[in-house]
Amino acid sequence: MEPNLSEKERLRAHHEHKANWKKWGPYLSERSWGTVREDYSDDGDAWNYFPHDHSRSRVYRWNEDGIGGISDRHQHICFAWAFWNGKDPILKERMFGLANEEGNHGEDVKEMYFYLDNIPSHSFMKMLYKYPQAEFPYKQLVDENAKRGLDQPEYELLDTGIFQENRYFDLYIEYAKVDQEDICIKLTAVNRGPDPAYCALLPTIWFRNTWIWGYRTLKPGEQLVKPHIKALSPAALQVSHPKAGNFYLYAAETPHWIFTENETNFEKLYGRQNNTPYVKDAFHRYLIEKESAAVNPAQTGTKAAGVYERTLQPNESFTIRLRLTNRELNDPFAEFD
Repeated sequence: MEPNLSEKERLRAHHEHKANWKKWGPYLSERSWGTVREDYSDDGDAWNYFPHDHSRSRVYRWNEDGIGGISDRHQHICFAWAFWNGKDPILKERMFGLANEEGNHGEDVKEMYFYLDNIPSHSFMKMLYKYPQAEFPYKQLVDENAKRGLDQPEYELLDTGIFQENRYFDLYIEYAKVDQEDICIKLTAVNRGPDPAYCALLPTIWFRNTWIWGYRTLKPGEQLVKPHIKALSPAALQVSHPKAGNFYLYAAETPHWIFTENETNFEKLYGRQNNTPYVKDAFHRYLIEKESAAVNPAQTGTKAAGVYERTLQPNESFTIRLRLTNRELNDPFAEFD
């Protein structure tokens, strides 16, 4: 471990190819739905071909998305956060925004979030996401912006009044690298409102789905090995990828782990039979629609999340500590702070 290196020393080692300090970083998009990269339409209409409503159920091919997320530079392994305030109709797994033709000034993200800190090697990163305690106004944002012309201002999340009386959670997301492939992760949730408020917090780890179309780097005769995540204990997951290697995700505050496959829900979107009974939108269905059968009871898959459910009093905070590392550790949180 090299936690006492200066940033100058880290960058020098990286540029001299003695270390790969930038292998992990904030390379996970805030949104990948409705982008040209994921467009396979006949008419080139990327925004309508892959709408936001498909994003929780449909697998991306080229790049994933999430809130306050990180990945390795090839985006084989992804980590991000999902939230639910007990009132939203969907699990908040990614930023919501308007497609190009929905906004009076073009496509736009309609959220409240701030990148507070980052250094060039991404050895320390900090973000603040403000999550409303009332139902997120998805339809209101779309409908009101549709009414406005080019000569009018955009209708933003703040304009809806959803943050009145400070009825929101401050969600502070932090990452600190112990070394190149050993990352301490912390989320601190704070209830800024005047009343007790419920929130589910889901640290989520998954693989970008490349096994459907294979790896270009396979050698003749080499077999395609599907990556997998499995529970090792109530406080640890093993994350194994044939290209990225083996990792462990440790949790200091033991959650309830749930598992599924990062596979498209063909039945929901297209009326076709699914490749697997466990599909991408399983966590949404498990938590919000109360479908316990949506997640894999064998506790294995290509997408996993820890579920923390808390009702926080006014100004009360709750902290989750995790560690993603390529080393098996007996006491992963001994020097975490």
